[in-house]
Amino acid sequence: MKTKVFIDGSEGTTGLRIFERFAGRDDIEILKIDPELRKDPEERRKLINSSDVTFLCLPDAAAREAVSLIDPDNDHVIIIDASTAHRTEEGWAYGFSELSEKHYNAIRTGNRIAVPGCYASGFISLVYPLIASGIMGKEYPVSSFALSGYSGAGKKTIAVYESEDRPSEFSSGREYALTQQHKHLKEMQAITGLERAPLFSPIIDDYYSGMVVSVPLYADMLKKKMTPSELLAFYREYYAGKKFIKVADDDDETAASGFLAGNSLSGWDGLKIYVTGNEERIVVSSQFDNLGKGASGAAIECMNIRLGYSEEKGLNL
Repeated sequence: MKTKVFIDGSEGTTGLRIFERFAGRDDIEILKIDPELRKDPEERRKLINSSDVTFLCLPDAAAREAVSLIDPDNDHVIIIDASTAHRTEEGWAYGFSELSEKHYNAIRTGNRIAVPGCYASGFISLVYPLIASGIMGKEYPVSSFALSGYSGAGKKTIAVYESEDRPSEFSSGREYALTQQHKHLKEMQAITGLERAPLFSPIIDDYYSGMVVSVPLYADMLKKKMTPSELLAFYREYYAGKKFIKVADDDDETAASGFLAGNSLSGWDGLKIYVTGNEERIVVSSQFDNLGKGASGAAIECMNIRLGYSEEKGLNL
């Protein structure tokens, strides 16, 4: 029997990518909504409650509305929310299975799953293991900088980047979230357990997809002082056996080149971790596709785990 899937918000970048990824799967039946009714609550209610799995690819308010449309006696529909709305809500599994056995089991058994934000995925993949293993204290004053392609910025911004008469500033990297109010900060702090929100400086640049998220560390401020090689070995052991997480070798060619490009892993659904710097000042970095492990790829990975499929089914590893 095929799994009935409804994508609420299939016109956006994440929704379209999820739809595209199901194209070659014969175990999925897509429940389609009439384009003229895609914002009609009653039509959405009917499709959500008829589905086995509903993906929410919506603004936060619309995602919350969608959850309210679930019939009170409907205990079977699985909601996988790609918005920011439920990532720190009680009763929702945080959809990063590789962080711990607890996270994996919450996804495997849960009917409410929140897909992590793209920047948050990169940040948490680096910081959560350090705190969970006692290498970094929760009081550490963490900062992070990140580089992303423009595909995660929404349809209006994508249109500006791809227009012939765009402003000249769009040909350059542009730092934003200058007020330190980025929407991913809440989950970055809550999931890692940091005592205060990190200082976060994201940059959007003139390429379509892919990102690098970096966290600089003073080795002598860690609870356990480690060299770059020791940290690489730590991450390698922490993520051992995890199909979606790759850790660079000590002599990794990319790191040795002196550059980490934002778009190098575009189209790949995993995430790669690097450790660079020296014995005093270290930078840990994650490189991945913001549309892959940072969005639609992560959403499908969560569905696969929840339904008991091979977690990489339909994804590019």
